Amino acid sequence: MSAQIWPPISQDELNEKVEETLTAELTWLLSIVQETLPSLKAGLQECLSLLSLDNPASTLPLTSHRSESVKGIVTRVGTRITKGDIALRLPTLPPPRGSPSFPLHISYPLVLPQLAHLLALLNTTLDIIDIALYTGDPNNGPFVSSQLKLLSDTIDEARQALKGGEDIPGCQWNAVDPSASEIQETFGPDLPPTLAPHLSISDSSLALTIRTLVPAGSGQDALSLTGLSLRTRLGLAQRPQVHDELDQVFEWRGEKVNVKEKVKVESQDPSLMAVGAKLSALGHSVKSWRLKVAVVMGEDVDL
Repeated sequence: MSAQIWPPISQDELNEKVEETLTAELTWLLSIVQETLPSLKAGLQECLSLLSLDNPASTLPLTSHRSESVKGIVTRVGTRITKGDIALRLPTLPPPRGSPSFPLHISYPLVLPQLAHLLALLNTTLDIIDIALYTGDPNNGPFVSSQLKLLSDTIDEARQALKGGEDIPGCQWNAVDPSASEIQETFGPDLPPTLAPHLSISDSSLALTIRTLVPAGSGQDALSLTGLSLRTRLGLAQRPQVHDELDQVFEWRGEKVNVKEKVKVESQDPSLMAVGAKLSALGHSVKSWRLKVAVVMGEDVDL
């Protein structure tokens, strides 16, 4: 089945009519995009409000399942952990004399780099929308398409900040070698140098990872000629800790270390989950508009 125009017109005239139709369709589509941008901006502002200092504090439990290795509670306000009290019961971390557990106090506000990065990205999305609305030519297809691409990429980066990953600021516990004074200031004065607590965001949840450290290559017991230490033969040795960083060497406070014991607990944060859901919906909407504009302009889009 074929479509024909009657009365017949020349190919040049047909091409001209097609171009006029596409131009009119693009003009109409760009006007719809301009009407949609304020609602996208409002949604992003809602995400910002959930991370503001004016938003009610989130009190989050941090407790290990099926054990009492970690038991505590922290408070998040905006991008910061403002306070927290956590009790640790780890085989490799002796508690103070007369205490059943090792106390870990967050006594100084701790900024979570992932949330600070997320906040900056959300502010960037608002700037992108303002440029599209008030600065550039709203009838310029390539300009609007480029702004939609930039907006889509920035929202994707913001979503990844909530998800976590190797390249996200704040996810690597030893990426920035903290000074002893900074650690003591945040987690209390009695933090031993062999203890490395780390707070991060993982899949919109607050994650606390506790690591106990030993110098790289140091053994727990001297080996006997039979390959078994005296403590092992007497049945006094601790069971070996098994975790995903067991054979890795890290740098910590200028020293090469191994992770002797590692415990990770997570607590779902309702506000961060709401931000993640909103960003997912907004990102899908922006990608949809970007695809529509690209199709009319005859461009290939890799979403």
